[in-house]
Amino acid sequence: MIEEPIESAIVEIEGVTIRRHQEALLDGVTIRVERGALHVIVGPNGAGKSTLLLAVLGQTGFEGRIVLNWRGNSAIGYVPQSFPIDPTLPVTVEDFLALTRQRRPVCLGISRRTRRAIADLLARVGLTGLERRPLAVLSGGELRRVLLAHALDPEPELLILDEPGSGLDDASARWLEETLLVMKRERRTTIVMVSHDFDRVRRVADRVTLLDRRVLADGTPDAVLEQGAAFDAAFASHDRRRRR
Repeated sequence: MIEEPIESAIVEIEGVTIRRHQEALLDGVTIRVERGALHVIVGPNGAGKSTLLLAVLGQTGFEGRIVLNWRGNSAIGYVPQSFPIDPTLPVTVEDFLALTRQRRPVCLGISRRTRRAIADLLARVGLTGLERRPLAVLSGGELRRVLLAHALDPEPELLILDEPGSGLDDASARWLEETLLVMKRERRTTIVMVSHDFDRVRRVADRVTLLDRRVLADGTPDAVLEQGAAFDAAFASHDRRRRR
């Protein structure tokens, strides 16, 4: 059940458990995401990080309670960890962004108003002039920016990012960090992000949760990332699961 009362935190996750084939993917997870914060979730592969994001998005069933406390437009932006593209499909960046931005089918043409909105979005993510570029030929960093552009319209009250820095070159990674900090400071966007880059986490996060199917640590970046015993336990658990 997802409820929507008005509280100070924008996301409250309480005792969330998800099981698949009698195996617990998440076990009694409780996390509080403060409004306006950049909250990062870290942990080994298979820790349930992406599964938790899907639960918040309402895309998977769970036991427990997730409360979304809206004060604005209640819009959620989401950038997935992966986005497979059929290389034979002749879809351009402009086509992709127009799909949800006009009533008329894209195959019948894109309106001037929609073209202007798409141009503004692409400028915002540093991709001016790529409207006619096929999605299938974009670099990993370019595709990440297009997905972020898609997530930013309408302006999200909550932005959820699943490893947005994966596969980015150094320049794109720096751009991502700067963009997230601007969104948090100037637009007051709450951001929940999964990341494996601990240096990036230290630079941008307000709060960090270490997850390995359950919460092992939660607090400021320095407090969590310096908990060697908790990290050793998390990654040892991951190794044991791999050997099964």
